[in-house]
Amino acid sequence: MATMKQVAEKAKVSTTTVSHVINNTRVVSEDARERVLSVIRELRYIPSAVARSLKNDKTHTLGMIIPNNSNPYFAEVIQGIEDESFKLGYNIILCNSYDDPKKQAAYTRVLMEKRIDGLILVASGSDEELNQLLTDEGIPKVLVDREVPGVAADFIEADHEQGGYLATKYLLDLGHRDIACVSGPKTLLPSGGRVQGYWRALKEAGVTPREEYLAHSDFTSQGGFTAFRQLLALHPRPTAIFASNDLMAIGGLCAAHQAGMKIPEELSVIGYDDIALASFSTPPLTTIAQPKHEIGVLTAQVMVKRIQNAELALRREKLETKLMVRQSTAAFNAANSA
Repeated sequence: MATMKQVAEKAKVSTTTVSHVINNTRVVSEDARERVLSVIRELRYIPSAVARSLKNDKTHTLGMIIPNNSNPYFAEVIQGIEDESFKLGYNIILCNSYDDPKKQAAYTRVLMEKRIDGLILVASGSDEELNQLLTDEGIPKVLVDREVPGVAADFIEADHEQGGYLATKYLLDLGHRDIACVSGPKTLLPSGGRVQGYWRALKEAGVTPREEYLAHSDFTSQGGFTAFRQLLALHPRPTAIFASNDLMAIGGLCAAHQAGMKIPEELSVIGYDDIALASFSTPPLTTIAQPKHEIGVLTAQVMVKRIQNAELALRREKLETKLMVRQSTAAFNAANSA
């Protein structure tokens, strides 16, 4: 690769002049500027981002760690973060922890060593190493969807309790009373919030929650398939199931189909997230929509403001969810109940 020194020698100027032309930091004569730019094109010289970051103490790079890039929900949030970060002049380095707290801590250390300007984290739990890194290092950070205990940071989330309530209330309004719930992992904040909303809607309707109607899974299609099979083996069998993400709901549709059940005539199914795939399942999935792109855009905006001013008060933003009615839910029909 060409160097700044080679550009300067061929353009017959100093390296300082080349630097001023590249960074537009001082007036340079038009003749010298044209010679420098011509040589840059000829040699295909690319300025060193590393050198510039050492000089300016900024890399204009954000690090982002997510739990699982195979989950379309995270892909849609990432798109919002990338779109807005690009507009604001920042690049993204994306890491996938695969729900492994040790890998998450390792990636956090690697990103900090690469001199990122800020860290966006969707946590996969926490451990002592991660907490120490996030607490000891003065790097700006924004947590999305999942808090890390003991770590002070800006926090962006959807209203998970509201979403669980909307899903369950809709099923109640359709006449269902035997309503089961497939939750995500017990340790994650979104899982707990959605279950709280499920319980609140049942209690408001005078329906006593049944312990066996709550199944915990892992936010994957296979996990949803397994949980639905467990619930559909119960007596009495639920007439409706709220799955607390769309992947588990889609896995559940497959389990119901294998059991010979008609959706929604014999079983109503509602998901959570409103990923793009939800509109193309069979039948199209009724679900709770999270404002995924908006979460991403807001995350990037809060991140850049934190980088620009570390003294700002910490922000906590909770965005609303909404019900998206499709063809996987229907009114309760006693003739079709088990």
